[in-house]
Amino acid sequence: MCMIDKERGLWIYNKMNEIRDFEETAWTLFTENKLRGSVHLYTGEEAVAASVCAQLSDEDYIASTHRGHGHCIAKGAELDKALAELMGKATGYCKGRSGSMHIADFSKGNLGANAIVGGGIPIATGGGLAIKLQKRANVSVAFFGDGASNQGTFHESINMAAVWKLPVIYVCENNQFGMTVPVWQSTSVENISDRAAGYGIAGETVDGNDVAAVYEAFARAKARALAGEGPTLLECKTYRWRGHWTGDPEVYRARKDVERWKETKDPIKLFGAYLIKNKLATRKELDEIQAAVADKMAKATDFAVNSPEPDPAHVLDDVFYEG
Repeated sequence: MCMIDKERGLWIYNKMNEIRDFEETAWTLFTENKLRGSVHLYTGEEAVAASVCAQLSDEDYIASTHRGHGHCIAKGAELDKALAELMGKATGYCKGRSGSMHIADFSKGNLGANAIVGGGIPIATGGGLAIKLQKRANVSVAFFGDGASNQGTFHESINMAAVWKLPVIYVCENNQFGMTVPVWQSTSVENISDRAAGYGIAGETVDGNDVAAVYEAFARAKARALAGEGPTLLECKTYRWRGHWTGDPEVYRARKDVERWKETKDPIKLFGAYLIKNKLATRKELDEIQAAVADKMAKATDFAVNSPEPDPAHVLDDVFYEG
């Protein structure tokens, strides 16, 4: 039985296209030297963030990663303010101070992206502890990559969440590479979710480019968390289309492998076909969504490019707490 209805399906499809267009715009702006520094793009992994966040409210938490634009957008970030933040503009979410890797919006339950590999995992665990202490029917989600699963923060956080049965869902986006190192060279288990057994919690591995698979697995994990059964380790096997960062020469992987993933495992194309097959959408509806997103992204780009630079007079604003 299909768990995704028409309304939810179209929301996910729209959000996936927003993420894809945002990331490709960021890439273009970087190549045109209009975007400061480097960015870590989420292109090709859109199914994970959209499928997970489709089941979250503003009262649920997420903690993100250095490759976090997709998570932020799926959790409610507006394209214009997010792009302005990447460009270091005063109109960005954090007034241009966070750049690409630290966007946060507490009003949407986004506890922030994090440039430190594995840094968001204990933050999400803390969110889960807060939810339990406040006796709220919500969950906290930690997004992280395969490389972060080898960090101490991963093991310590999951052990704590397991002992205290916290409502935390650990979502590992296994995109096959930790920077330039393939997962099989750095990780002792075939499936990262196998490590769940060491903490006595549920673990599951799914195709991270299959929206329905991710959606249903996360729904099971959320149900366990809300029932007081504690955390779940959910591994979503996916693939990033671009390098680790925008300046990555990508000498560590074959181009034919990248092109194969693009041609056969594009999550947006796969989910579009799923929606049509299950009579949840027509081709016309999907084309209209893509056109509307492209128009929205164009307006967001115009907003960000033409936004003002931060005023140096306010450099110390928000640095010190004055409570």
